[in-house]
Amino acid sequence: MRALRRSHTSNSSSPSSSSSSSSSSSSWIHLRSVLLVVASSSPVPTDRGSLKSPWSRRRRKHALLPKQWKSLFGPDGKLCDGGVKFLKKVRSGGVDPSIRAEVWPFLLGVYDVNSTKEERESIKTHKRKEYENLRRQCWRILKHSEESFESKETSEPCSNEGSGDFSQVLDSSILEDSVPGTKSISIEEEGPMSENTGQHNQDSTVPPSDSPLEGNCEEETNSSDSDSSEDAGTSQPVITMEETIESEENSKAGSEAHKTEDFSTWQRIIRLDAVRANSEWIRYSPSQAAVSEIKAHRFAERVGLKDYDHLEPCRIFHAARLVSILDAYALYDSEIGYCQGMSDLLSPIISVVEEDYEAFWCFVGFMKRARHNFRLDEVGIRRQLKIVSKIIKCKDSYLYRHLEMLQAEDCFFVYRMVVVLFRRELSFEQTLCLWEVMWADQAAIRAGITKSAWGRMRLRAPPTDDLLLYAIAACVLQRRKLIIEKYSSMDEIIRECNSMAGHLDVWKLLDDAHDLVVTLHDKI
Repeated sequence: MRALRRSHTSNSSSPSSSSSSSSSSSSWIHLRSVLLVVASSSPVPTDRGSLKSPWSRRRRKHALLPKQWKSLFGPDGKLCDGGVKFLKKVRSGGVDPSIRAEVWPFLLGVYDVNSTKEERESIKTHKRKEYENLRRQCWRILKHSEESFESKETSEPCSNEGSGDFSQVLDSSILEDSVPGTKSISIEEEGPMSENTGQHNQDSTVPPSDSPLEGNCEEETNSSDSDSSEDAGTSQPVITMEETIESEENSKAGSEAHKTEDFSTWQRIIRLDAVRANSEWIRYSPSQAAVSEIKAHRFAERVGLKDYDHLEPCRIFHAARLVSILDAYALYDSEIGYCQGMSDLLSPIISVVEEDYEAFWCFVGFMKRARHNFRLDEVGIRRQLKIVSKIIKCKDSYLYRHLEMLQAEDCFFVYRMVVVLFRRELSFEQTLCLWEVMWADQAAIRAGITKSAWGRMRLRAPPTDDLLLYAIAACVLQRRKLIIEKYSSMDEIIRECNSMAGHLDVWKLLDDAHDLVVTLHDKI
């Protein structure tokens, strides 16, 4: 049930309290269903003075070009000056489409900005193996689920066959990957990995710690061993040992059953969402758009994709890649698993990055910041909405008082923008530009590039983890006159936000967001 509630984010949610303690759970559910199903008015008032935004028309630079990208590396393959010049360039103009697949792993933390070429090759090999290990486990669970379903179809109602217990599947996976010298199952034998995963190391083994499920099992076992040793000192050894073993087995079986029940549910919903993915990406990825029908259908069968006959080959292939990577992520981060909206974030990544294992780790890097958007308790979402509300209050108290009058000061009308990071409000290319600027800020913070370092480069606003929230607040402030003069209910503001899709200028949005960062960053 937990997985079902979290997966259908457009229809249900865990009730949460807004700034007004009287908000009911039914209004929360209504808002969420509306917001998951925007043309500027008046400009944001500015007191920026002489500070110029890197995204203003006069200062905005061109995107990072291939020639510039190559010139940033030293003889050892390391970025010069700790990546400062690189991140400044991306922050002020984005990345040329032809080199995005090379640049994004640096922005998303797959590679450190101070890494050498040799270090990156080592990381690449390890990451490939780790992804392949996750895909093998996903494939085993999928096959066992299909066999269980077929068994239930043919067996008597009282039969215990096909009960859906995956513990043996997971245990055998752990055992196989843990034994030194055991040959890993290749892509042709298992079939879980994409054809475009690159070279596969069939004779390599992956340590148990590479899998989150294996790590969890080990922790549970250690915990149980500790408990049993304590009990042994206070009761009969033989009886305690038997009870401990039985309790340990029941606990482990219950935990595995819970995990696998969630995972099999996530698998079903991932496949439904994958075939519904839009085709906006096609014009930006000609090589994937030209995939053959045979290759697309073969890959779809490998990952267990269903009901795709109405799709053209390129969309089938895209959906199959979504399934492959989202399945692996649900296993990798079982606390979050899969939630509707995550496919919106992954789709642009796989359109740019053609190797599945690289796309997976880029997505993992992206989700390190975005995963709190998909928590069941929605603490992360409420924190971000509170920041947007505070920015508006500090910048425009008159607009904030109007929102209070409409009981909309909690800013739930921008819920969708927060969850999928403007993906549905901006065009495909504009989305990538915004994300690249946002990632550059986050990479600068990870690399320890301080405010003074940016100042020396004449960038007047410090990097911030919350650039997206400043952009969302700027989007609302751009429509202050319309909201104040014409709108008298929360529903009207929600409709206005939904109508923004396709009508936003991402660089104007970033310019206004820069103004807010300059004036309010220390206060917020």
